[in-house]
Amino acid sequence: MQVRKLLITLGATLLAVAVGAVGVDFGATIYAEYRLSRTVRSAAGLSFDPSVAILGFPFIRQAMKHHFDEIEIKANGVGHPVVGKASLEATLHNIDLTQASWLIRPDANLPVGKLESRIIIDSLHLGRFVGITDLMVEAPSKETNDATGGTTESGISGSKGLVFTGTPKKAGFDKPISVAVDLSVAGPDQTTLVFTATDVQTGPGTADQPVPDDKKAAVLAAFSGRLPSQKLPFGVRPTTEGARGSDIIIEGIAEGVTIRLDGFTQS
Repeated sequence: MQVRKLLITLGATLLAVAVGAVGVDFGATIYAEYRLSRTVRSAAGLSFDPSVAILGFPFIRQAMKHHFDEIEIKANGVGHPVVGKASLEATLHNIDLTQASWLIRPDANLPVGKLESRIIIDSLHLGRFVGITDLMVEAPSKETNDATGGTTESGISGSKGLVFTGTPKKAGFDKPISVAVDLSVAGPDQTTLVFTATDVQTGPGTADQPVPDDKKAAVLAAFSGRLPSQKLPFGVRPTTEGARGSDIIIEGIAEGVTIRLDGFTQS
């Protein structure tokens, strides 16, 4: 009985220590995320605190090694000179904190093993830009059955055959029409998003509104355009364009780069 009581007491003590250690680690993570969020806000000139997550466990061990496994930074509704509002995201992998400290100073250089950078434009703001206020965006139908809803790791569809649905009033229509749209980027710095309507879509999952041949060119023109100044966080060059949900996303992935927090916003 004495041995049993001793083992129970020892087990309870070890459990309490483990729970306490996890609690301390969790608290340190929350504090570091809060400080980083405030730092990004100040350095990048945002009007609000972005969402920040420092991933990997245990946090304290990462901080002691001056190395974070992964950091996610997300800012929704950032002012944009062309579309009004856009969302910015960046995912940093294998971050060297040697020059930055575990709280990451705003002016420090951050060597990053891999950087994923995204600008996200929702269908509401894209629709206002092209003059189709009820615009809805969908990924190509052949890609909507997989687990992520897209073809990339971050769930972004391919760039060909997206479905845009809306009412192109400037083409003389008062009912929604669905068209197939291809996306690409252009310009010397690859910051202009080009969306090109290629054909009218009918049938299940579309507005199912046919268009006379003599009106088709005007309809396709209404759903086409060029969207400049799509600069990704930290100046990453775009590598993928597509849809996720009803959003248009431009993504760039770079490896072996060094960044500063003030580069999160580029315009």
